[in-house]
Amino acid sequence: MTQTILPRPVAWVLSEHENGKYNLAPFSYFTAVCSDPPLLMISVGHKPDGELKDTYRNILERKNFVVHLAHSGQAQQVTRTAKTLPQGVSEVEDAELNLLPFANAPLPRVEGARIAMDCELYDVQEIGNKPQYLIFGRVRNLFIDDVAVAVDAKGRMKVDAKKIDPLGRLGGVEYVTFGDILSISREL
Repeated sequence: MTQTILPRPVAWVLSEHENGKYNLAPFSYFTAVCSDPPLLMISVGHKPDGELKDTYRNILERKNFVVHLAHSGQAQQVTRTAKTLPQGVSEVEDAELNLLPFANAPLPRVEGARIAMDCELYDVQEIGNKPQYLIFGRVRNLFIDDVAVAVDAKGRMKVDAKKIDPLGRLGGVEYVTFGDILSISREL
């Protein structure tokens, strides 16, 4: 199934461990689910040994997290943060990433990610035979890198998807990056 539902957007999720270090992990079971309130969802499973993942534990305990959309130039770093580390060890430090303050948010954001969403825990649902946890986050603040903002012909702000250049998850060790963008009028 994971090789046929594609491409899947990748949520690069930063959360804070009880020791004050930052956890950072990618999740490709991720989507927007509601506009009012603005909600997104990530699905988190267990570590290979059956333990709860740090991301789940951190969000449940501290209620705050930041979802980033990494760009193609960050693919190696995203992959590096996917490896299983001992509980409380920071993927941010392991991958030698820098963090920046996130205005009006309790947690920082990853430097270089062109989109970051400051979220607070809204709800959690457990599903499946080997439980997965659907974490719903309410987006409080949104960061968009200036390089990715344009103005359309009507003078409205527009996010330039090509400049965001988000990673998409395929199967196995494969990602996809942006290719052609099709514009098809809704008026027939």
